Amino acid sequence: MLNKIVREQESASRRDMLARFEAVRRDSERLTANLTAEDQSIQSMPDVSPTKWHLAHTTWFFETFVLRPLDPGYRVFDPAFAYLFNSYYEAAGPRHPRPERGLLSRPTVEVVGAYRDHVGAAIARLVEHAPEPVWQQAAPLIELGFHHEQQHQELILMDIKHVFSMNPLSPSYQAPQPQIAAPAVALAWLDLPGGLVEIGHQGGGFAFDNEGPRHKVWLEPFRLASRPVTCGEFLDFIEEGGYRRPELWLSDGWATVQAQAWEAPLYWRREDGGWSIFTLGGRRRLNPAEPVCHVSFYEADAYAKWAGKRLPTEAEWESAAAEVAVVGNFADRGLFHPTADNSAAEPQGLRQMFGDVWEWTASPYTPYPRFRAAAGAIGEYNGKFMCNQMVLRGGAAVTPAGHIRATYRNFFPPSARWAFSGLRLAEDA
Repeated sequence: MLNKIVREQESASRRDMLARFEAVRRDSERLTANLTAEDQSIQSMPDVSPTKWHLAHTTWFFETFVLRPLDPGYRVFDPAFAYLFNSYYEAAGPRHPRPERGLLSRPTVEVVGAYRDHVGAAIARLVEHAPEPVWQQAAPLIELGFHHEQQHQELILMDIKHVFSMNPLSPSYQAPQPQIAAPAVALAWLDLPGGLVEIGHQGGGFAFDNEGPRHKVWLEPFRLASRPVTCGEFLDFIEEGGYRRPELWLSDGWATVQAQAWEAPLYWRREDGGWSIFTLGGRRRLNPAEPVCHVSFYEADAYAKWAGKRLPTEAEWESAAAEVAVVGNFADRGLFHPTADNSAAEPQGLRQMFGDVWEWTASPYTPYPRFRAAAGAIGEYNGKFMCNQMVLRGGAAVTPAGHIRATYRNFFPPSARWAFSGLRLAEDA
């Protein structure tokens, strides 16, 4: 009887894993269903990848880290794909240069779709029929693989937005979405006691390796803004010469402002006496009540200085968010743009901590105490980037629902603006 129960539990575990794998794969295909083959082939800057490359790379991940080492009966779809769709895994072999992904007119979108079908069917067979020792090795890699694919779902939306923004026709990814026209909720400040706190993931459920180990951090008392900075508030910074005042900027930030001729956040345009913004639903007039989006760390830091405040550290942010429900404007709502919060006349606690915009923190992306990357190529997933990047928290309007936790650490170079990134202010108590 005990053996039967164990077998039934194992079977249920496999069915659940396969269902989650297939759901994530369908989500990726839904995100790209309305894009033409031409849309999916363009690379508008070196940081952007063509849509079809994302679809192929996430498939390569399962083929490379699950099927090839663990399924002796698996037959590789096309040996050339090992070179074309490796992103940055040095231990997995040579790879096509990232800035040249837009030159790959072949394989076609149809061939990439066939590749996905081929690998998806092989993963299903492995999940259903692998001997228990193989399954024990495969299960955590498959789970990592579909969380990895969810990260690329966000990148698909980030990247196609940048691609479309470069087109003089300003094409839309989707129909215009409804907006909240009410004024922004009044800003309030929450006093937080600090002290000895613990941050980092622990317990059950999935987490990326960079979210741990859990460890203690000492925090001085601090205050955190009840909501993110809005477009209207950032517009005040612009109109008071924020982009022309070097005293507000870090040295590298000021050099970037001058070199790139920044005058406003990415996708903003001054026209007809006002400002418009490019969204995945096309170009429209700026809504001052929405959280400001597509600002770099440099811009976030300069705004905080102008406001007489600072950015929170990631430990401050996580300790404040630890008891906040992980709900918000995520990708499942289909808006794919931050929205104004008018859920109450007065602020009550922390608002919009999750969803809408990733929030820059003052913390560099470095390893937690006692962090050790996994052995082999899979250990290159996060650890090798722990230099010259800054941490963001909370997820955005293009982040898959259920993909975010209070411990989740996103990271980008400080000059990056094409991510759905905004800011929340902090100050010493």
